[in-house]
Amino acid sequence: MKNVKLFSVVLLSAALVFTSCGTWNNTAKGTAIGVGGGAAVGAGVGAIAGNTALGAVIGAAVGGTAGALIGKNMDKQKQQIEQSVPEATVEKVNDGEGLKITFDSGILFATNSSTVSDASKNALSNFATTLKNNPDTYLRIIGHTDNTGKVDYNQTLSEKRAKSVEDFLLYQGVNSGRMTFEGKGIHQPVADNSTAEGRALNRRVEIIIMANEKMIQEAQAGTLN
Repeated sequence: MKNVKLFSVVLLSAALVFTSCGTWNNTAKGTAIGVGGGAAVGAGVGAIAGNTALGAVIGAAVGGTAGALIGKNMDKQKQQIEQSVPEATVEKVNDGEGLKITFDSGILFATNSSTVSDASKNALSNFATTLKNNPDTYLRIIGHTDNTGKVDYNQTLSEKRAKSVEDFLLYQGVNSGRMTFEGKGIHQPVADNSTAEGRALNRRVEIIIMANEKMIQEAQAGTLN
């Protein structure tokens, strides 16, 4: 039944993409930041899977030889980030065509604060440098919280924290046109909220990195280094 539901949503998402071009143009940045129609399909898949950001990367997949070239480029970025920002966890997603960078909120912010801490500014500055060295990507910044406190408060806090990270990266010279932010509040935990350790893991900021149109075009042409 779950597979039938998933397939139905994919078909529905595809139909919306191909029959609502005007709407797609107005909402592309919020859904997949203009990567392509496939990202909207991925967003539908991601909604069922519980993570719309990763769904966008799945939907924007290129695959084949071009996808392999994008993956090779992402591998280079992954190494740069790991060397420059040891405070972050860097993971490959979608066969390496995207990256997910996770910052513990305790590193970035004081408790109940959305102001980037002085202690974390060096890590984010180094991260911004890697982004500027790899300009042909889009970033989706997502804030998450644990389930302590009111749902609405946590939703707002997660949005403010994601926006603070975006603002800091913008201040460091990362182009605003390649970034979007959103908050997921308590709704996408990665660990058990009944334990202190689990709640700490759930308080996080994730940054999804995916190829932009230029990188995809170069990969399809076989000219991507």
